[in-house]
Amino acid sequence: MPEGDTVFQVAAQLHTALAGNILIESDFRVPRFAAVDLTGETVEEVVARGKHILVRLPQHTFHSHLMMDGQWHVYGRGTRWRKPGFRARAVLGTERVQAVGFDLGIVEVLPRETEADAIGHLGPDLLGPDWDPVVAAGNLMREPERPIGLALLDQRIMAGVGNVYRSELCFLRGVDPATPVREAGDPTAWAELAHRVLHANRNRTPRVTTGDLRRGRQLWVYGRRGTPCLRCGRPIESGTLADPSDVERAERVVYRCPGCQPPR
Repeated sequence: MPEGDTVFQVAAQLHTALAGNILIESDFRVPRFAAVDLTGETVEEVVARGKHILVRLPQHTFHSHLMMDGQWHVYGRGTRWRKPGFRARAVLGTERVQAVGFDLGIVEVLPRETEADAIGHLGPDLLGPDWDPVVAAGNLMREPERPIGLALLDQRIMAGVGNVYRSELCFLRGVDPATPVREAGDPTAWAELAHRVLHANRNRTPRVTTGDLRRGRQLWVYGRRGTPCLRCGRPIESGTLADPSDVERAERVVYRCPGCQPPR
């Protein structure tokens, strides 16, 4: 499941493959941008901004988002793709490589000067140069009655936390995800913990929050419904938190330990 650390790794891979090279191929397989041609432009850099990927060229920014199912693959030129072509949404090619985005949730090409239109709403990036825990904490407290388990997913507060880290952060703080932000403890501590956990996983696969690299013991609660808590032994529970403003977010399952995260 793509989260801030995964997107950071993908952007780094694309940067290594494309930065400093001239595009000899650009193919955007969405109607709005199908006629856009970036060939002849040099890729300056590829960066992650929260869960967004920005390919920056002198005049344009190519913006993509993996959403739930998207992937970027890098192939040596002439190498057969590992996924069928009809699932490709964007192709960027140099003399040596092809970068192919499959099942991307967002594909758009923007004038470089309007890049902020796509990402300006985001809070501080947990893995970016703009990271600021004080700003993130202030953002978190804007809606003090909101459940902490919903606030953590709001990219306007801080960019990079997804469903896995939402559950893991709540466990590490010993807080039921349904707890209102105002009762969940120091907001700066939440921001700083999120930064530490994502930063520790920015170059690691698979992600680990327990410090234990053994299979089945890498995460405290996420995906472990019915199995014993690694700390207290109680069975892990799962459920949902309703967010009327975001149907997609409302459908995501949240995990908790009833012993380590008692309701308040």
